[in-house]
Amino acid sequence: MFGFGVVMALLGAILPLYVNRPPFDLSKAGDLFFWMNAAMLVTTLVLGPLLDHYGIRPVMILAPLAVAAAIGAIAFVQRASGLTAAVMLLGAGGGALNQATNTLIADLHENPRQKNAALNVLGVFFGFGALFVPFAMGSLLSTLGVRNILLSAAGIILIPTLLSAWLRFPPPRQAGAAGARSTLTFLRRPLVLAFAFLLFFESGNEFTLGGYLSSYLTRELGASLSVASYALAGYWGAIMLARVALGRVLLEARGEVLIRISALGVAACLILLSLIHSPRLAVLLAFLLGSSIAAIFPTVLGLAGTYYAGHAGTVFGLLIGTALTGGMLMPWLAGRIAAAHNIRLVWWIPAGGAVAIFVLELVTEHFAKRTET
Repeated sequence: MFGFGVVMALLGAILPLYVNRPPFDLSKAGDLFFWMNAAMLVTTLVLGPLLDHYGIRPVMILAPLAVAAAIGAIAFVQRASGLTAAVMLLGAGGGALNQATNTLIADLHENPRQKNAALNVLGVFFGFGALFVPFAMGSLLSTLGVRNILLSAAGIILIPTLLSAWLRFPPPRQAGAAGARSTLTFLRRPLVLAFAFLLFFESGNEFTLGGYLSSYLTRELGASLSVASYALAGYWGAIMLARVALGRVLLEARGEVLIRISALGVAACLILLSLIHSPRLAVLLAFLLGSSIAAIFPTVLGLAGTYYAGHAGTVFGLLIGTALTGGMLMPWLAGRIAAAHNIRLVWWIPAGGAVAIFVLELVTEHFAKRTET
């Protein structure tokens, strides 16, 4: 999950180094998010049933290798076509890591509240990974350089491959061959669709925030790259700290209520971010955004894993696949709007997404009650 955090934060951390190099611009930055998430989407949809039927160990060995190779390629690539190919490999490996780690933790916990809490604790390590690159860029860029920072991240991500080669994993949940029929069965269930659309907006929000925050500070508010990197680090760090606290809170609190409160907090912070002109206030809002958004994704997965415990890999594949569609389309749209108009307008896209999350959570509660009865 540390590796997936690096994947999620990487483009946002390095984009300020590229956007001022012709012919690279903000619209092409949106293209990179599109292709990375497209690779994640395909990988996630294919992996879901395979994890349920054949187990998690092979993916936990191979996925870190793909992510490390992609980051190494990004460190050395010079041409736009090479960067696109490396970003697609990054997305494929990152999608596999996200799918396998969440499915593993969901399988290990039967109690619903323990499952929610454990998935949020898992998200703490996502925060460590997402914090690593922007923090290193802000503090070590002048001494180590971009290439050495990226290669260091790649080396750390290889550790899970070594661990997974000898750790004992739980047996597969479903025996027999995996096929598309089981996936289509769950696609017809209203509760699964409601969870999926909720995560469409949540993932779109996370990718848009992580991808454009540093560029917004440097291009619109006049902040230095170091300040922008620290703001991005503050955003991911807040996610990490919030999930540490949520590991305890969710043992007592209802996940559904927490999702609604979080969505309203995200919407309020984004509206303020679109109106301000102070880099210092933007750094504060970045921290508040991270604190607000932290609970939504893992808590939704925890709720879905409770209702479909025997098919967590397949259902998570559908949910994360739909989420990645949002992560692909919303930053792409944001890049087009920023290039054609103003990067300040970008924040109204995830603000609308946060309102949609609030509404969709109420829809999931409705269908969940029908599922229980």
